[in-house]
Amino acid sequence: MKNIVRDLRTEREWSQAQLADLLEVSRQTINAIETGRYDPSLPLAFAIAKLFQLPIEKIFDAS
Repeated sequence: MKNIVRDLRTEREWSQAQLADLLEVSRQTINAIETGRYDPSLPLAFAIAKLFQLPIEKIFDAS
């Protein structure tokens, strides 16, 4: 699944570790999401969307 998590994170000048702390996940999880190696669970996707104040479909693209 494609996503814009890295773009959103870097716009805010957050490190992967800072984003991981905010979402209560590991930095490795953030890295895996950003590189497309891991699709987040629905609760985590909702948490990411809430943190960035965007609808999930603006962040994640299943195509």
